[in-house]
Amino acid sequence: MSSLSISLHRSYDDAEMRLLSVATTLICLTVPTLAIGDGKESFETRCALCHGGDAAGTDRAASIIPILQTSATDRLSTIITEGVASRGMPAIDMPADELGPLVRYLKQLAAAAGPNAQDPRAPRPRTGSLDLIGGNSLSGIILNESGFDAQMRTADGNIHSLRRVGDAYREEAIAPFVDWESYNGSDTSNRHSALEQINRDTVEQLVPAWFFPMSNMPMIEGTPIVIAGIMYVTGPNQIYALDATTGREFWRYAQPRTEGLVGDPAIGLNRGVAVRGDHLFTVTDHAHVIALNRFTGELLWDTEMADYNDHYGAVAAPLIVDDLVIAGISAGDTGLRGFLDAYHADTGQRAWRFWTIPAPGEPGAETWGDPEVLRRGCGATWLTGSYDADLDLLYWSTGNPCPDLNGERRPGDNLYTNSVLALRPQTGELVWYFQFTPHDTHDWDAQEPLLLVDEEFRGRPRKLLLQGNRNGFFYVLDRTNGQFLLGEPFVNQTWAAGMDDSGRPIVLPNTNPTEDGNDVCPAIRGATNWWATSYHPGTGLFYLLAHESCMTYTKNDQDWQRGRSWLGGSVRLADGSPNQKFIRAIDIQTGDVVWSYAQTGKAQTYSGVLSTDGDLVFFGEDSGAFAALDARSGTPLWHFQANQDWKASPMTYMVNGRQYVAIASGMGFWAFRLPD
Repeated sequence: MSSLSISLHRSYDDAEMRLLSVATTLICLTVPTLAIGDGKESFETRCALCHGGDAAGTDRAASIIPILQTSATDRLSTIITEGVASRGMPAIDMPADELGPLVRYLKQLAAAAGPNAQDPRAPRPRTGSLDLIGGNSLSGIILNESGFDAQMRTADGNIHSLRRVGDAYREEAIAPFVDWESYNGSDTSNRHSALEQINRDTVEQLVPAWFFPMSNMPMIEGTPIVIAGIMYVTGPNQIYALDATTGREFWRYAQPRTEGLVGDPAIGLNRGVAVRGDHLFTVTDHAHVIALNRFTGELLWDTEMADYNDHYGAVAAPLIVDDLVIAGISAGDTGLRGFLDAYHADTGQRAWRFWTIPAPGEPGAETWGDPEVLRRGCGATWLTGSYDADLDLLYWSTGNPCPDLNGERRPGDNLYTNSVLALRPQTGELVWYFQFTPHDTHDWDAQEPLLLVDEEFRGRPRKLLLQGNRNGFFYVLDRTNGQFLLGEPFVNQTWAAGMDDSGRPIVLPNTNPTEDGNDVCPAIRGATNWWATSYHPGTGLFYLLAHESCMTYTKNDQDWQRGRSWLGGSVRLADGSPNQKFIRAIDIQTGDVVWSYAQTGKAQTYSGVLSTDGDLVFFGEDSGAFAALDARSGTPLWHFQANQDWKASPMTYMVNGRQYVAIASGMGFWAFRLPD
């Protein structure tokens, strides 16, 4: 192997470069061009010297199996033939009759390795005993061991974090702890925490505690959950269990990415997991719900929600209600028929399904017109919902109708798109619904968090549902019955004169897309989007990421085509339009914007917010920094310039009496805490 190849291995230590080093090896070995039918000889003569005959790694280079398992064949081919100049990976001119068999053989090696393949150079779990300070010992499976710590799983399934002291170990106490138990921290979807160890007086001391890299990810949108000191993080078709205090890995589960997907699942997104007892649940890119043992990563069951060949996929973290796993589907701009499912947690058997688009002849079908459009009306359910145990009501938002920008083929309100649905969680029965944007022609779906807040509203106690909607209006509803209470704009919007008494928007003329184009605010991505929001009961303020932008919307007569988005038009940034992200605080009693923090950057951040009783609002800034604002005034108090692209929202937890704040970036997961 040449010195160039060796230097690449030393200079780039992330997982993508480990994959790229396969191609580097191909160049550096002076082997003539081969035309090998099964790819095996190409691999053995070009790649195995560094990566081993089974692709599981050697002392020269790491295992490439995890990357092979999670990358599509066209992605592998592109890396080999085009290279990645920004990472020092040159392109390789390899003939197709060698490239194709080589990539297929790489995929065969990945499949043969199984879902939990590991780098053979990494410490392997082993059965043993570790001495504790005081003369006792622990016996079980040693997951990790180093000169300063160890992690062990004992026969009862519990995982123990140990710190070395001399020749023995001290078990790290977990209590006192405060978990982050679900995607939004609680069933209310309110990302507000009562933790206050990190507060306005101490936040300036905040420092990074650890970082867990997840390379070769197009973007990471997930939020970790933490249960009794164990953190669970995800990538597309990947789950990792980590020590929440150090970031050390306990176990991982992975299955190959699915080829032939469209929409968000094809990008490679997964927003998180749900936990019930010793079961952990998530969705796969090809619309399956899976259950794992949360202590071992063992697959317990795998249930298909729908055929991905019909454009179905899934990205959202499930929600647990009693013994049911509630999960939605994505790829909602591709002409599918949306639904929400519930599965029995122990078996994976489906309990019920609610279709968000009625079938012909069902109530609501009359709001569509064209039966062909009704059959492909979209209305996806790609964001985690909320649950009120006292009312026993499940709340889930729905996506936009299709075709997105041309409403002529679907006259009417197009139920139940752009709505919040209130369902009985045991049966899926619809109790009430509220449609934010009837007959949407701008792709302003309702896939924004549904915050459940018990608060006095205009002089009387109320059970409220709060949402900052993509259409530019902030809503307050009575969640017992869906009654509209408030709707006020929080960005510049030019499509509605306001709301009538029922909450129906008063649409202004000449705001629908046309063949020539109409300039309308907000932009197609919305005044906000799925990004996390929070309500601080101490300030009475609702916090969200807002986007000030306008677009030129055009329409066309495009018909549905398999494998493509069914937009029925196009958009571009309007001439003279702003394009800026803000963190805004809204008074829920009036809808007034109390303060607004302007971000700097390219308006690319997707990071929502986390508020705490420490009177802080955390978020990933458009400049690349992770930052905290004063919750009462919006004054910036702290930042850490990580130079990251933030596509996820923060969360917080406490282990061993210490508060942490965590967030995912494009490179992996970060955790911050106060210094010792």
